[in-house]
Amino acid sequence: MKSQKYLIPLFVALLLGACAPGPNSRSTGQALDDASITTRVKTQIAKNESFGKAMAIDVDTYRGVVSLSGFVDNQQQASEAVKTAKQVAGVERVINNLHVKPQATGSSGTSGAAGSSSK
Repeated sequence: MKSQKYLIPLFVALLLGACAPGPNSRSTGQALDDASITTRVKTQIAKNESFGKAMAIDVDTYRGVVSLSGFVDNQQQASEAVKTAKQVAGVERVINNLHVKPQATGSSGTSGAAGSSSK
């Protein structure tokens, strides 16, 4: 009976230790902050009339670093999306994984990564 008295607290301590975040994971508060940043960036991009179809831009946030991906019509839209994301409170850095859509006229070589930027 005495051994059970010590086993239960030990078991609980082990369970709680296993749930602790590691160096590469986020706490619940940090995950909520990242979700809030993602929402604010998406909202600001959607408000910008120069984007047309803002839904073609995906926004992900991890520990304050915003990653933009998807397709835009031209390099100016990619630059504007990065600029818009950088202006949102809580954004530490912006990773630009946006691609310019190929031109429908058949011109070659206009698609590709729009570049990478950091704050």
